[in-house]
Amino acid sequence: MAEIAALVRALRAEQLPVMQDEPLSRHTTFKIGGPAAVFCLPETPAQLLRTVELCRDAGVRIYLLGNGSNTLFSDAGFGGAVICTVEMKRPVQVTGTRLTAAAGASLANVCREALRHSLTGLEFAFGIPGTVGGAVYMNAGAYGGELKQVLARVSFLNHELKLETLPVDRLALGYRTSRFETEGGLILEAEFQLQQGNSADIEAKMQDLMTRRREKQPLELPSAGSTFKRPQGAFAGALIEQAGLRGFAVGGAAVSTKHCGFVVNTGGATCADVLRLTDEIIRIVYEKTGYRLEREIRVVE
Repeated sequence: MAEIAALVRALRAEQLPVMQDEPLSRHTTFKIGGPAAVFCLPETPAQLLRTVELCRDAGVRIYLLGNGSNTLFSDAGFGGAVICTVEMKRPVQVTGTRLTAAAGASLANVCREALRHSLTGLEFAFGIPGTVGGAVYMNAGAYGGELKQVLARVSFLNHELKLETLPVDRLALGYRTSRFETEGGLILEAEFQLQQGNSADIEAKMQDLMTRRREKQPLELPSAGSTFKRPQGAFAGALIEQAGLRGFAVGGAAVSTKHCGFVVNTGGATCADVLRLTDEIIRIVYEKTGYRLEREIRVVE
């Protein structure tokens, strides 16, 4: 495509990090996905801004990617520009009980920094395989905690690419959703309000939750985390097991035998495999239990 070629020339002319036909399977925890026509790795907010401007000028659609822990890319790949924020991870800043982290920082590293300063509140997020930006975008949560409980404010580029900072109560954070899902915006950094705690207690809780993850979740196989949203009044994994679908497979994609709430890549799974499998799970669970499951993973075509 002429637009792609023009965009790549423009990015290279300004020495912005860019690759062509980069396999997206290398950049998602599912290890699935065809090539991105353009793959960008900005290291600073200024590079992110300029990359998006050049994409818009060239008429090339974009997809903003973090650690790829909740994303399923098409087998055909992505015909536009995938902009990955994992290199946007300047050092975490701590002022009193406030902690500020860039969009590309991993949640695990942010949790470790909170521990280093004896700050409590983020323990639930230790082990969530995502970045700060992705966690804000979907209001990530686990073990009874979720980001909105500790988030203070978020800085982002709005639709007009202007810098904006909003407090948590204006981010429309709900169950696995936020204003960024409905209104867009490029998350740059997040500020968390934590509490002073005891480092030994904080570390013990983090390790306890990580042990529980290892024991109960199929971390040994590629997946995108919890595959389905939690339905009102029930748990997706329990419903799938109740429907007799433990180990149910389509191609290389299968319901985990360790935790039925996870679809795993047992080797060579394709996006088509995952979609057929999850469609069947939704159908069968509805027929047998009356609950209609909804995918939590984001499918990008």
